[in-house]
Amino acid sequence: MKKADIKNLSVEDIKVQLADAKANYSKLKLAHRISPVENPIQIRDLRKTIARLNTELTNKQ
Repeated sequence: MKKADIKNLSVEDIKVQLADAKANYSKLKLAHRISPVENPIQIRDLRKTIARLNTELTNKQ
């Protein structure tokens, strides 16, 4: 998710997206431990998206 997309979201939408991203991150990380994921860069991208969502949530509150 891009920074410009996140800025346009409301606080409730950011919270929903954050919960969804955290759930996907934990699933992907578990799958990667069991057998290597085809594209491990997805893990890094999700981690950065979570950080962006947290930052924007902090700024809006």
